[in-house]
Amino acid sequence: MTTLNLKKPIVFFDLETTGINIASDRIVEISILKVFPNGNKESKTWLVNPEMEIPKEAADIHGITNEKVVTEPTFNELAKQVSDMIKGCDLAGFNSNRFDIPLLAEEMLRANVDFDMKNRVAVDVQVIFHKKEQRTLGAGYKFYCDKELENAHSAEADTLATYEILLAQLEKYDDLENDIIALSEYSTHNKRADFAGFIMFDEEGDEIFTFGKYKKQKVATILEKDQGYYGWIQKSDFPLYTKKVLTAIKLRSFNNKLS
Repeated sequence: MTTLNLKKPIVFFDLETTGINIASDRIVEISILKVFPNGNKESKTWLVNPEMEIPKEAADIHGITNEKVVTEPTFNELAKQVSDMIKGCDLAGFNSNRFDIPLLAEEMLRANVDFDMKNRVAVDVQVIFHKKEQRTLGAGYKFYCDKELENAHSAEADTLATYEILLAQLEKYDDLENDIIALSEYSTHNKRADFAGFIMFDEEGDEIFTFGKYKKQKVATILEKDQGYYGWIQKSDFPLYTKKVLTAIKLRSFNNKLS
């Protein structure tokens, strides 16, 4: 059986949430499977009190109701444990680049625990799957592992299935390199500076806006030309991580002027 070729630990994780809005929805369950370079594994699953009403539409999907989490810890209480478990690790998930990682980042920053992707990469198993087969998690589990996905939309079951699918993908596709950085590049559609895609990189490697009146223009140039635009974004309903990235660009430009 294929084993992952790792230079450092990688964390497979899955979130069940109150909805799909990265900026405003909350985690109700998080499951982590940490895989070490020597093949050892460590796993942990938490139910989370989201401190908001869980919509019936969401509860119908994952089966987690308000009553089930009312006595569970909040993410604010769990953030340090989660941060410690993923520290120094690459990340992997199913649709994680567009949903799980951005939403986890929001929850971390909301709990005043720093989170960024410096010195780590992300492997999105769904992107590999869609590039190769164009299907869903349950179908992917059947296709690659010849197993039925029991308890779909249970974070723990989805996390384990995602890990098994990646191993099976490496077994199946000879052109898929067993290297986390290569898998990260393959499973990334395009290069984003933030998770939500409001700020991306152009061909020269500079950050550009992807929305609004300054769409496709360089962020550093706009922040210097229209100083009120930074303040407007910081006060508006953008994800916290997007605001963090924007602040880093602003500080970098300021420091470059001083040097």
